[in-house]
Amino acid sequence: MSLDNLDGSKYLDALLRLPEMWSAAVSPDGQWVAWTWAGLAPTMEVYLAHTAGNQPPVRLTVSDQNTWLVSWLADSSGVIVAQDENGNERAQLFRVLITQPAVMEALTQPQPSYYIRGGQLHPNGHWLVYSANVDESGAEIESAWIYRHDLVTGERVPLACPHRATSFSPQLNTQGTHVLYTRKDLHPSGSQLWLVGIDGADDHEIVNVGAQYKVTGVWCPDGQSILVHADNRTHFRIGIWSLDASQTRWLIDDPARNIEQIAFPRSSSHALIFDVQHTRPRASLLDVRTGLEQKWPDDPQATLIPVAPVGDGVWVAQRYSSRQIRDLVRIDNKGGIQSLTRVWEQTDLTPDDLSAAEDFRWRSDDGLAIQGWLYRARGEARGTIIYVHGGPTWHYEDWVDAQIQFFVTQGFHVLAPNYRGSTGFSRTYCEAIKEDGWGGREQDDIRAGIEALIAAGVAVPGRIGITGTSYGGYSAWCAITRLPTRLIAAAAPICGMTDLVIDYETTRPDLRAYSAEMMGGTPSEVPERYHLRSPIHFVSHIRGHLLIVQGEQDPNVTPENVTAVRTALDAVDIAYELLTFADEGHGIERRPNQKTLLLRLADFFTQAFQQP
Repeated sequence: MSLDNLDGSKYLDALLRLPEMWSAAVSPDGQWVAWTWAGLAPTMEVYLAHTAGNQPPVRLTVSDQNTWLVSWLADSSGVIVAQDENGNERAQLFRVLITQPAVMEALTQPQPSYYIRGGQLHPNGHWLVYSANVDESGAEIESAWIYRHDLVTGERVPLACPHRATSFSPQLNTQGTHVLYTRKDLHPSGSQLWLVGIDGADDHEIVNVGAQYKVTGVWCPDGQSILVHADNRTHFRIGIWSLDASQTRWLIDDPARNIEQIAFPRSSSHALIFDVQHTRPRASLLDVRTGLEQKWPDDPQATLIPVAPVGDGVWVAQRYSSRQIRDLVRIDNKGGIQSLTRVWEQTDLTPDDLSAAEDFRWRSDDGLAIQGWLYRARGEARGTIIYVHGGPTWHYEDWVDAQIQFFVTQGFHVLAPNYRGSTGFSRTYCEAIKEDGWGGREQDDIRAGIEALIAAGVAVPGRIGITGTSYGGYSAWCAITRLPTRLIAAAAPICGMTDLVIDYETTRPDLRAYSAEMMGGTPSEVPERYHLRSPIHFVSHIRGHLLIVQGEQDPNVTPENVTAVRTALDAVDIAYELLTFADEGHGIERRPNQKTLLLRLADFFTQAFQQP
């Protein structure tokens, strides 16, 4: 497809139909791989392909609501999927068999008054294990309990009842005898590994590395041991905990490494270790018996990370870059690569229609090195957009982002900064955001990035805007209430927090612990910090253009944030535009709505940069 003959709307249509992949998983028998795709249909759906690569992918779910992959059935006959309504995150679980695509068998009730996480079917075929922030009476609570749900009788038995708010997906071992889960009962910043029997007996803590430090784990294929990923103050270490010994044997403890993720596919004899350096993951295969590692081969053209082996030395892996749509590939024992999703057959676009990301670096006020991804405008530049990721404990990578690609073709440079608090660099870098709490020096990192763009001749003062979703939306609010128009002439916060107290009080109960962790306490414990870091109290400082975007079903950053800030804006006579979506939650995801949003954003920034 040639961009020369396409107007912005048609190119945007093509971009929004690019398949965006989430949650890929290989079946326990290694014969199938399933994943979630957004883009091909108006909503997210679940797809399936044979790992032999001898047939095109099959669409497993067909719905008018977002549906995503949760887990495989133990016998590899099908999958568990989840679906909510208009992004409200109150998920219902379904079973879908490989032999019956589009037939979704409901396993839990629709529109529950609580939030479900996870969902694994016991090998006996009628016990469903998940966590949910609901007590035995059916009342919504802050903490998420572990449940064993009998699909035959409907009985729901609580297996474990953590005391404090947290959110997690419990893990059932291969034999179905034990459930692994995490608790945050001791401190908002920490987590501990717990184990409970499938009968609810012997619920106990198994790994604790300190009340304020996190530990997570995944079952090994033997179902008798657990691969442990633990905070070690400055870095992460890896170990094995076994049911027999009831203790942890540490295998990797290297301060020079940043091991952010682990996995242990059922079909593998080796654990997968993901060492992330400057947002680029580097994988290795770990023999948990000997502690020896084997480096996973790099791909010079794209990020290549293993998912699972599927027999005879063949692996399924993910492959992606800013010019390579995220793909699932089959890698044979000679290094040959074959697409399982046939992703480029799903679009008229080619890699030449996508702009490459440039590694851009600068230093913040205190000298901390900051990294981001810069995309340069095609043709004459209209201005620059700062595109801030959410989380904040997440990071932006060298991958395809339809929104950024659209902005670039509309004449905007785009910078996606990985400010302090982002993952992808080190534990110390990620934890640094907690020193100030939200709205602290990470916002200086973003502002310093803008100044670096100006110094590099990329950005022009007065023609710089900012947008982002969730914490990215909050950062947009911080920028427009703090910075002069030469640095931020326009802001478009999407589902962003405006009053951190209102946000804490109205968000999902099971997410409040995260706010307390990031802010160093609850609103009652550190009220001044919540006040000073809430943009709503400083809207009178706004001099630039403002477009507020919100999903009306958002349970995370609720519409109450918008209601409150509109009152504050009106009280000081600050002009703003408002764009809401009745059928969206935390983020604008439906394809028609994304088109409306992006066309509006392009017009908003264009008009703002043309005005004094």
